[in-house]
Amino acid sequence: MKRSDLWGRGALLSLLLAFLAGCATSSYPPAPAKASSPDYNYVIGPGDSVNIMVWRNPELSMSVPVRPDGKITAPLVEDLPAIGKDAVSLARDIEKALSKYIRDPVVTVIVTNFVGPYSEQIRVVGEAAKPQTLPYRQNMTLLDVMIAVGGITDFADGNGASILRTSEGTKQYAIRLKDLLKNGDVSANVEVKPGDVLVIPQSWF
Repeated sequence: MKRSDLWGRGALLSLLLAFLAGCATSSYPPAPAKASSPDYNYVIGPGDSVNIMVWRNPELSMSVPVRPDGKITAPLVEDLPAIGKDAVSLARDIEKALSKYIRDPVVTVIVTNFVGPYSEQIRVVGEAAKPQTLPYRQNMTLLDVMIAVGGITDFADGNGASILRTSEGTKQYAIRLKDLLKNGDVSANVEVKPGDVLVIPQSWF
């Protein structure tokens, strides 16, 4: 084989590797390390359970589920919207509904099963071991999410993954799952925000 042919093949191989490296490099900005808001307040969503306690009225106190339509039903309280409210706001609404039958009701609401509204759930799609939807928790990180979904598959392009941040108008950020999970690089462990969608693509090779 001529030297020129060897050089030509070597140059072609170099160009191909450069092209593949360029494809593997995300064009999105890196995700910020800190994302959680200190004033985050959990709001109720379908699938949650709420424990309603009415002071001096044990017959009206019980645990009820939040229906798929976001409403609850309890004694003397029918079809009361609960979705998008925190526990205190829901308690005040129940007091208002009960005031038609009871003088000065005092109600406490405790959320006992956390699912949250759909708009705040974390979604993991693509090459995760168990793609699924997760309830958001304050200060939740990428590592927390990966543990919940069982990590990534052998076919995943971990460092080509990204976060679609719906709370910022669907802005997209690059994340380094391979560095985090395979190499233990804690600098890749960024925080997630309510409503984030983690997209894990398949590797080309």
